[in-house]
Amino acid sequence: MARLNQPEANRQMVLAGLEKAPEELAGLVDSVIFAADDGNFSVFRLQPTGQNSRVSVTVPCEPPLVGQQVHLKGQWVRHPRFGQQFKAESLRLEAPTSAQGIERFLASGVIDGVGEVVAHRIVAKFGDQALTIIEQQPRRLTEVEGIGKKTAEKIAASYRSQSELREIMLWLESHGVSGAYAARLFKRYGSFALEVLENSPYRLAREVDGIGFAIADSIAAGLGVERDDPSRVAAGLDYALSQIAMSGHCCIPETPLAERAAHLLHVERMQVRAVLGQQLKAERLAAEQISGGEVLIYPPYLYQAEKRVAGKLLYLQKNEEGMPEEQAAIAVAAWESKAGVQLSEGQSKSLLGVLQHGVFVLTGGPGTGKTTVVRGMIELLEKQGLEILLGAPTGRAAKRLAEATGHKAMTVHRMLEAQGGAAGISFGKNEDEQLEADAIILDEASMMDIVLMQHFLAAVPDGCRVVLVGDVDQLPAVGPGAVLQDILRSGRVPSVRLTEVFRQGEGSGIVLNAHAINAGRMPECTPPGEGDFQFLECEDAERAAAAVVELCARRLPGEGYNPLTDVQVLSPMHRQECGTENLNKLLQQALNPKSPEKPEFQSSALIFRLGDKVMQTRNNYQKHVFNGDIGFIVQMEPAKVSVKYASDMIVDYEKNELADLSLAYALSVHKSQGSEYPVVVLPLTSSHYIMLQRNLLYTAVTRASQKVILLGSRAALATAVGNDRTKRRYTLLAERLAEQL
Repeated sequence: MARLNQPEANRQMVLAGLEKAPEELAGLVDSVIFAADDGNFSVFRLQPTGQNSRVSVTVPCEPPLVGQQVHLKGQWVRHPRFGQQFKAESLRLEAPTSAQGIERFLASGVIDGVGEVVAHRIVAKFGDQALTIIEQQPRRLTEVEGIGKKTAEKIAASYRSQSELREIMLWLESHGVSGAYAARLFKRYGSFALEVLENSPYRLAREVDGIGFAIADSIAAGLGVERDDPSRVAAGLDYALSQIAMSGHCCIPETPLAERAAHLLHVERMQVRAVLGQQLKAERLAAEQISGGEVLIYPPYLYQAEKRVAGKLLYLQKNEEGMPEEQAAIAVAAWESKAGVQLSEGQSKSLLGVLQHGVFVLTGGPGTGKTTVVRGMIELLEKQGLEILLGAPTGRAAKRLAEATGHKAMTVHRMLEAQGGAAGISFGKNEDEQLEADAIILDEASMMDIVLMQHFLAAVPDGCRVVLVGDVDQLPAVGPGAVLQDILRSGRVPSVRLTEVFRQGEGSGIVLNAHAINAGRMPECTPPGEGDFQFLECEDAERAAAAVVELCARRLPGEGYNPLTDVQVLSPMHRQECGTENLNKLLQQALNPKSPEKPEFQSSALIFRLGDKVMQTRNNYQKHVFNGDIGFIVQMEPAKVSVKYASDMIVDYEKNELADLSLAYALSVHKSQGSEYPVVVLPLTSSHYIMLQRNLLYTAVTRASQKVILLGSRAALATAVGNDRTKRRYTLLAERLAEQL
């Protein structure tokens, strides 16, 4: 290859640089064509300044308002389907200045009380001064035909909101941050948004949904905050602790926290330790020194949650006068005779325990008779004239509890009258307005994290008995803490662990294999199509994924199972060939394929189609749907999607709310906790290696009531069974209950 001489090489480098230099384009927003629900992409039509033509523009953010003047930087590109477009890299918003632009802005529908006709009348009256009149002399709007005093006030108030929103967008863009976050900031802080941005940018990472530390940090950098500024280091410590909490920990030793924060912030560890000391002294962080001298650092809210949970449990236990042992034994024997059951030693001790103690824990695996004991508890407590509440962490778990006992059960959130707002979650039932109950039984207690347990116990009145029921060998809660495990580990709360397996008839293969897995033994699997615990060997992850689709689309329906309501595919991971993301796409294509008769909506990441099985991915207290609730899309309209949930409740979602939904043909094992399905299909492949743990496999197989089908490699199955090295969670609840701190 010929080598260019240096002048020619320099010239070509300059030309290449010129070719890549961003172009600029300004004009008036004519219409919005598409806006992704996550706010990361939009397409609109622009009328360039001084031209009558229209061009298509794509931007990596939410769209500007119709009628707004915008200044863009980017490149002209040719899309294979849509032709020439301007691909903007940045967008600066300007207020419309021409009478035409002002009229289009007012007529776009963003101002309450103004449509096309009223917009035309306002501009006809005030010309290019219309926005100034609305902002500074709103009473003059009554000079326009059809506008009275109340309408004028409504228009002025709505415009002020839009004006403030525009100011926030302009501020963000001028500081190198996408204006797409303006709506979230305005919703959270209202008129104080700019003040927060300028004076406390790191508050955004804690208080605004969707704005993490990285974005807050970029805003702060735009304001000139130095890398080692104490406010930045303090925010980095908060962020590191929030990430630790998301991994299930309540606290972390001082040294690894300092290392994490130093790596995140690119500063020296000594600088982090200095700020950490200041934060502890100011009580913005909390610390606990344990035996051996190790210091554990907490976010204050988790420190308080742990202390309050321990304190309330000990108080309830110490201040409840239980039934005398002899009287309790007579009551249990009478119930056993009346119910016509023969209790095991563990079951009998459980019923005695609930009569004698203010706090009691019942744990055990599948088939060990927990349901029988819970029924007995309810009847024995009712016979004493006690008002009983039944609850569980999820709607599906509450429904199972109600079906098993014949008594009403509800979610813990509903029991506590949870409400959400701009400031976060609040509870109608709390220490000031407590629950009306003499005894409360919570099932699936292993799913309770430390924060929810704190709120629950705060609402428990003095003298009320608390019974926690769950399987301690399942996965711990998704949130911080390991409450059930810690209560048992402390040895301070009376408890019984049921071990004798009763369910040895039909379906016992699942129960016996679950206990085998829990004991570290390989399950006894049958070939595909035989028995209730099957294993289908697949050479690789791609073939395993194809086999999952084959099972759900053909084989299991041929056996009489409805693939949408009777079968649940679970996976240890979200990514990879056999992760939930890919399996959901494959199963949607197979079970609910694209059709001209089925309307659909495509977001930046997913396609939602009429008839899809979907899951709510976060708690929504206004709509009364919660993380993990599963339903089906029953209606799709241009402006909304309607989902029918198991309780026959239909919930409407606007397009910008669809980020709260995901496809649910395949779920992670964590998301399946508290549920039961007739058939569970679980791929286990070598690509899942990092997640192959005994408690995860145990949790997955115990979700099935009739059939378990494992697919993949026997090596992966053996890895999962053999790996009982579950990740330790940093928490001191057990030590607090044992009164060692």
